[in-house]
Amino acid sequence: MKRWVFIVLVVALYFLHQDYWFWFSAEPLVFGILPVGLFYHAAYSVAVAVLMWGLIRFAWPEHLEDESGHHVSSGEKPS
Repeated sequence: MKRWVFIVLVVALYFLHQDYWFWFSAEPLVFGILPVGLFYHAAYSVAVAVLMWGLIRFAWPEHLEDESGHHVSSGEKPS
């Protein structure tokens, strides 16, 4: 189930990145100084960073890592 949640989140953030709804207006100003489009992209960047952290923390394939820190390529046997 965890895999499907991450897939849905990645696809959702992909579509949310295409934010055509804030292209033609700088109003309203967020916090009185930031155009809404700039604030949207700042919030979007934080959301993507959190998703990437979650992907690395919970979905990273363990077979790619070695306890000794030595990189194991596909043709090489671990020592």
